[in-house]
Amino acid sequence: MTILAFLVLAIYSISLLYITVYCLLQFNLLYHYRYGESPWTPAATVTRSESLWTTPGCRSASTRVASAPPDRYPDDVAVAPAPAAPPLPFVTVQLPIYNEYYVIGRLIDAVAAFDYPKDRYEIHVLDDSDDETVDLVAKKVAEYRARGYRIRQIIRPNREGFKAGALRDGMREAKGEFIAIFDADFVPPPTFLCRTVPHFADPRIGVVQTRWEHLNENYSLITRLQALQLNVHFTVEQVGRMKGGHLLQFNGTAGIWRREAIDAGGGWQPDTLTEDLDLSIRSQLAGYRIRYLEGEGSPAELPVDMNGFKSQQHRWMKGGAETARKMLPDIWRSGLALGTKIHATVHLLASSIFLFVFVCGVISVPLLFLLGELEKFGFSKHFFALFLTGLLSVVTVYFVANVRSVANREKRFGKSLIKFFILFPLFLALSMGLSLHNSIAVLQGYRGQKSPFVRTPKFNISSVRDKFRSKKYFSGRLNGITLGEGVLSLYFLLAVAGAFYVGNTTFVVFHALLAIGYGAIFFYSVKHLGLTK
Repeated sequence: MTILAFLVLAIYSISLLYITVYCLLQFNLLYHYRYGESPWTPAATVTRSESLWTTPGCRSASTRVASAPPDRYPDDVAVAPAPAAPPLPFVTVQLPIYNEYYVIGRLIDAVAAFDYPKDRYEIHVLDDSDDETVDLVAKKVAEYRARGYRIRQIIRPNREGFKAGALRDGMREAKGEFIAIFDADFVPPPTFLCRTVPHFADPRIGVVQTRWEHLNENYSLITRLQALQLNVHFTVEQVGRMKGGHLLQFNGTAGIWRREAIDAGGGWQPDTLTEDLDLSIRSQLAGYRIRYLEGEGSPAELPVDMNGFKSQQHRWMKGGAETARKMLPDIWRSGLALGTKIHATVHLLASSIFLFVFVCGVISVPLLFLLGELEKFGFSKHFFALFLTGLLSVVTVYFVANVRSVANREKRFGKSLIKFFILFPLFLALSMGLSLHNSIAVLQGYRGQKSPFVRTPKFNISSVRDKFRSKKYFSGRLNGITLGEGVLSLYFLLAVAGAFYVGNTTFVVFHALLAIGYGAIFFYSVKHLGLTK
């Protein structure tokens, strides 16, 4: 029994240590976010370009940005102004889609409304659809071609390589020296190109990424909690990495690439489910940099049903593990600074946090009943208080991202503060409840187990009055993972009862959150399959 007790304690402590280190590195990004200096502000060229391109006269402005490749890992120094010469840079806007009947029309309308000369950009709808979306896109394309837009519907003979394959094949048709990419659920603002293209005046910049905003954040509890998490990535993580001189991420959409940076990174490759993260790393190792614009938002629709959300999580978690397996050797062989290598490693291994959360949760139940055995050898349960630093770090990071940053943009501190204190405990519970589902995805990624790119269906939902269960893409079936989540909810509920039975409430809050999290994931997964009322 004693050996078992120490073995369980060791597994739990190692898992908790991993989680704590990850949280402390997130806090380090918060430090850079709040107190770091942007590497871009001294560049006179960008300031000059922005003054020309961010005005309502963008359609008639004339300037040319430099497109020469950068040196490998150049220092941050001011770049000499590029000579002004017409015409404006030509941009290809790629819209990779697959069966997006409800939202593709909205996206095409938004891209056609760009405040950019119609003769200086083209729109390519990379249409892999096999339903009525094909006909809808054809009508939209004909409509805008008649109005003088350069727009095409590009249909491949097969869906080889999924999104990465569509982007790769679409490059053969693209004429732009810059490539903007939008997923079907986005509604970019008219000023998108005018706000992003000027930053390429610096020849070191390979990608400009904008912040995701949320069209339907207030639709349900599920969408509110998703927004809470995404706000951290699109504030603290992206800006913190940029100010800290670390590797950033193109998020697959709502960004624009220098074509030469795509080529320098080896192009789009379909061997991972996160082709965006993969190419981001490769292009930065080739010497290009990513500029993130926190102040420029691109609205998008969040998944509204639990099973669609879980399919998105599966793709992100498994793809992150696949990219880590593929790119970590190159990162550690590169000439990057040690701190940057460490942050890049943690970034690529971020999906693994769910694996350790899952182990930590499951193993904490037998540990609860073995603490009495450990106390015979002088072990104190107060030892676990050392790991509260990780929790405090997470609370602080999420507070800044969802209260301070939102308040700075929208001037509503009090409302954001109340909302945060209500939602954050629920977010912790939901995140822990996803740990079984996401752990399986992570393990599949590390094992090299291949699976198709499963799209997350969107239904053009922005109001609480909108419904999604009657939509044509609503489907799903009960699976073993969902049943496992129901079993784990009961497991942790019994652990809460057991804590009071043995008179040891060390883990009672932790187990209560796990019971709520797994229970909520199970309930909504079944409900959104239409199996409950």
